[in-house]
Amino acid sequence: MKKYIPVLKRTKLFSGVGEDAVESMLSCLGARYSSFKKGEYILREGEHLSDIFILVEGKIHIQKDDYWGNRSILSEVSVGDMFGEAYASPENSMLLNDVVAVEDCSVIFFDVRRILTTCCSACSFHNMIIQNMFFAVSDKNRRLVQKLGHMSGRTTRAKLISYLSEEAKRQNSSVFTVPFNRQQLADYLSVDRSAMSNELCKLRDEGLIRFEKSRFELL
Repeated sequence: MKKYIPVLKRTKLFSGVGEDAVESMLSCLGARYSSFKKGEYILREGEHLSDIFILVEGKIHIQKDDYWGNRSILSEVSVGDMFGEAYASPENSMLLNDVVAVEDCSVIFFDVRRILTTCCSACSFHNMIIQNMFFAVSDKNRRLVQKLGHMSGRTTRAKLISYLSEEAKRQNSSVFTVPFNRQQLADYLSVDRSAMSNELCKLRDEGLIRFEKSRFELL
């Protein structure tokens, strides 16, 4: 796990903690490493979660399939992102979605009880970790509100415009790359892929956007 300490130091959970302190806290927080192949399920809906994890390599989707196999992508987990903090309460620890590797990936799990309880050795940075986790939960709630804003669009066109506008603001550029292919973007916005592709072509023909694969430009 030592080779991933520079990655962990840049995460929200370890913000403000030095590399030496991060290394010493791995044991304190019950850290353990796992790797997964593309397509593997890291966690499945219905599992009880007692850990949070940080992705240190690869890419992961949080997704949900209905009874008939229709898929919705709720969010993407990128390197340095954390997942599982929403299930920190024992009463709410049953996982509501699937967590799937969309690339070969590496994950470090942390025992959430050890994070929330100051250890007997009284690590000087432990209180900072607890504070950082609270801020990370707040940030994730904000992103969820943003997604709900996209989903509130009554049409596929409205959802697309909302999402692309937000990505341009987030990346501070009218030219940007989205983290999804066409099917994944349709699943993320909960729209039909062919209908979405038609709307993208209409927006292009109207001179509002240019695109090539996952690269977009707002005009």
